[in-house]
Formats: sequence, C-alpha cells, structure tokens
Amino acid sequence: EWHQSNSDLYHRASSSCEQSEHDRAEAKELAKHAAAATQHAQQASTASLGQRLKDIHFCKAELQKEIEDLDAETGLLAAQKLRLERALGATELPYAIATDNLQCRERRQAPDLVSDEVEKELLKEAELIRNIQELLKRTLMQTVNQLNRDHKEVCERDWSDKVESYNTDERCGRYSNQGTNSQFHPSSVKAEESASTPETWAKFTHDNISRAEREKTASVNLRALIDSILHDVSEDLRRQWDAGNEALAKRCEELDEAKQKLEHHLKKILVEIGDQEASIAALKQAIKEKEAPMKVAQTRLYDRAFRPNVELCRDEAQFRLISEVGELTETIDSLKKKLLESERSLRNLEDTRMNLEKEIAVKTNSIFIDRQKCLAHRTHYPTVLRLAGYQ
Repeated sequence: EWHQSNSDLYHRASSSCEQSEHDRAEAKELAKHAAAATQHAQQASTASLGQRLKDIHFCKAELQKEIEDLDAETGLLAAQKLRLERALGATELPYAIATDNLQCRERRQAPDLVSDEVEKELLKEAELIRNIQELLKRTLMQTVNQLNRDHKEVCERDWSDKVESYNTDERCGRYSNQGTNSQFHPSSVKAEESASTPETWAKFTHDNISRAEREKTASVNLRALIDSILHDVSEDLRRQWDAGNEALAKRCEELDEAKQKLEHHLKKILVEIGDQEASIAALKQAIKEKEAPMKVAQTRLYDRAFRPNVELCRDEAQFRLISEVGELTETIDSLKKKLLESERSLRNLEDTRMNLEKEIAVKTNSIFIDRQKCLAHRTHYPTVLRLAGYQ
C-alpha cells in the first residue's frame, strides 16, 4: 500500500507535468496566435484609418476646390452686379435727355409744332430706355437672388467637418501600443444610431459638390446673360441715339432750307412793296396832275355857257370840251380804280410780309430748339463703356 501510494503519487506528478507541459505549449501557441491576430487586426484598423484619411482628404480637397471656385465666381458675379447698377444709373441721363428734348420741342410754334420724325425717334428712345431700365432691374434682382443663394457656406461647413474628422482619424492613426496617451473606453464599443453609413456619407458630400457645381454653372450662365444684356443695351441705346441725332440734323437742314426760302421770298416781297409804294405814289401824282386839265376844261365849258343868244352854239369846240371832260373823268376813274387795286395789292404784300416774318421767326425758334437745345444737350450722352457698366 505504501508502495502503491508512492506509485500513484509519482504517476499523478508525472501526469501533472505532462498536462502542464501540454498546457504551456498550448498557451504559448495561443499567445503567439493572439499576438499575431492582434497585430493583424491593429494593422488592418490602421490601414482602414489610412484609407479613410485618403477618402476624407479627397472629399476635403474637392470641397475646398468648390469653395474656392464658388468664392471666385461670387466675386465675378458681384462685379457683374456692380456693372448692372452702373448701367442702370447710366440710363438716367439718356432718359432725362430724351424727355427734355420732347419738352423743349413742345415750345415750338405752329405750324412747326408737328409730330415729325424727330418726335417719333425721341418717343421711341424714351420707350426704349424705360424698357431697358425694367430689364436691368429684373436682371439685377435675379443677380441679388443668385448671390443670396450662395452654396459656399454649406460646403464650408462640410469642409470644416471633414477637417475635424481628418484630424481625429489622423490622431487615431498615430496611437501605438507603446504610447501613453491611450486608455480604456469600454462604452465606446457600440454603434451610434445616428451615425451615417459610408454610402450616406459619400452621398452627402457628393450632393453638396453637385449642388455647388449647379450654383456655379447658374452663376456662369447668369454672368454670360448679363454680358449679353449689357452689350445689347449699350448698342441699342447708342443706335437709337444716332437715329435721334440723325433725325434732328435732318430736321435742322429742312428748317434751314425753309428759312432760307422764306427769307428769299421776304426779300422779293420787300422789293415788291417798295415798287408798289412807288407805283401808288405815281398813281396819286397822276390823279393830281389831272386836276388842272379838268379845271381848265370845266372852266371853259362854264364860261362858254354864258355866250349870248345865237352864239350859244353847240359847235365843234363845245363838243370837244365835253369830250375832253369825259375823257379826263374816265381817266381819273381808271387811275383811282388802279390806285385802289394797288393799295389792296400793297396791303396783301404787307400781310404776306408779316406772315413771312412771323414764319421766319417760327423757323428760327424751331432751329434754336432743335440745334441749340436738343442737339447740344445730346452731346452729353453717356459713352458705350458707361452704358455697358464699365465706368
């Protein structure tokens, strides 16, 4: 029993050693496997963090590019807005000139107070400017709305979140087993319900970039539209300005020509009035000169009426004296009739002279209004660069 007890003890000791050796071998293998698995898992996590950093850096770079592009585009659009404001302000002077021209021409006198080609062009010019002002105001409002819809802030927030996330993952990637700044956080090993998925994360940034691209494209298109509008506006205004100037210049030529013809006719009328006045004076003198012969003839007849008795004879001398008185009377009547006609003709000439002088004054007034007022005022018309909003 004693030997058996020792034998059993030796056997148990040997078994324990064998079991311990086996356990040690398994423990060593397990520890080796655990170390390898742990290192592999950590390397995989570090690699995953590195890949994540690349993804974040790529998105961050794309967002930064979009932000810079949007910022540049916003500056360009703001410059176009300033051009619109300048162009809108520049239309005030042409409108004031057109309305002032129309008001000045209202002071023309009849018969020059007519709806001529100049008035049509000026009315067209005023209407064109009003339409242009409405167009510029609508475009300016559209530009302001586009600037207010700037998507840059959304991209900046997303970019800021990406920077923070990048810094966080970069810090995580620098943690090592030999470091002293890591510690246990058991509660962190759980998924946040509000956390995004890689798909939603990528879609969020993609949507922001896509929207930024749309905003940028809309801004570029709007700038191109503004360029086109301002170019067309400046061209239309200058073209209409030229048309108004041409109509005014042509009208002034017509007025000059009409005034010259009126002055020519006035000179002829004045000469004719002088001639007619001389003719009337001659007629009056001729009538006066017939008084003495009439007195002589009538006196002869009067004296011969007192011849005595049979001497009161209707002789040839008597008939000749009677005939002379008749002839003188007829001559005086014809001279007086001609004098009346000449005086009436003189009055007509005087009336014509007054009408010509009045018409010349009307033409002079019209020329002064069209040339000295309207055309002179139109020399202050804005330049094409100012109408296009560059000044």
